[in-house]
Amino acid sequence: METLKITLMVVIAILSVMTILLVLLNRGKGGGLSDMFGGGMTTSLNSSGMASKNLIRMTVTIILLWVFAIIGYALVLRFETTALL
Repeated sequence: METLKITLMVVIAILSVMTILLVLLNRGKGGGLSDMFGGGMTTSLNSSGMASKNLIRMTVTIILLWVFAIIGYALVLRFETTALL
């Protein structure tokens, strides 16, 4: 049970950092870090729109994984304290 808690804490930490980086990369109204890497450039094939959509999909996926990891950690803590009683 202890290794599961440690594993979930490491996963939550990694997902938190990834969430922060992906949110910073998303393009807001005033631009974003994605403009530095060419995300704001338009081409004739409109590939920047697809890059933006993929970045949003990746961000949502990482956030959902983060939420599930938090819920899993809370359940592990809940059932661990119940077993000790």
